[in-house]
Amino acid sequence: MDFLNIDAEGSRCKTVIEYHGISDNFDVEGKTAIITGGTRGIGYATAELFVRKGVNVVLIGRSAEIVDSAAALGKKACAARGDITSKEFISETMKDALHRFGSADILVNNAGVVALESAEVMSEETWDMTLDVNLKGVFLMSQAFGAMHIENKTPGAIVNVASQAGVIALDKHAAYSSSKGGMIALTRALAFEWAKYGIRVNCVSPTYVTTDSFKKGVDWQGQEGRELLKLLPAGRFAEPAEVAASIVFLAGDNAAMITGQNLILDGGYTIL
Repeated sequence: MDFLNIDAEGSRCKTVIEYHGISDNFDVEGKTAIITGGTRGIGYATAELFVRKGVNVVLIGRSAEIVDSAAALGKKACAARGDITSKEFISETMKDALHRFGSADILVNNAGVVALESAEVMSEETWDMTLDVNLKGVFLMSQAFGAMHIENKTPGAIVNVASQAGVIALDKHAAYSSSKGGMIALTRALAFEWAKYGIRVNCVSPTYVTTDSFKKGVDWQGQEGRELLKLLPAGRFAEPAEVAASIVFLAGDNAAMITGQNLILDGGYTIL
């Protein structure tokens, strides 16, 4: 790929580096993955890739749409509708995965909420909701998954979906950044505690991703999007499929020596 072109006047100019898809040449066949926030976006893209690679998938979501999302993936997928801050729901989901597929090898903690408010006026409700879903839910899902593998003496892999907002400061992100920064710290803590049991815990931190929610919340093809792109040396937003590719890699056996890490998928946003 050429990174520089020569214009008509002989000057060097930047070439736009386009997205050309992903390679899914890594083996996770025969495993079972539980994915929270699987209705659409990164969670659904991850489920699609897992299914293509021969993985059974349990999709978790709060809305009735989760049933249709799972059905679209075929026989290797099923849906679990409920609240990831409920220990009872989590326990039943883990049991159902074991009963249906015989194992629950991978957990992808992708579910999250974004409520952007200035810190000085942020409501307690916004703070509690954000931390409950983005951090408490991740801990409870991981706790149940980890305890199950420790009891059964089986290895497992957890991949948490954080954000570049957990690494750098962004305007009106006090609650969101706190939750994602906490998730990154939790990733390291669990990786340290559970390595002796063969349980790996890693994290991915994407930049702005072209999910439906991003497109609805941001004028991504207009002036707002152009201003955001100025902050991305790669010159484009991330695609759900390439975030999914990193998740599937970290969940697979090719990443057996990787644990406690935060893979930042930001197109260079956090370089400075």
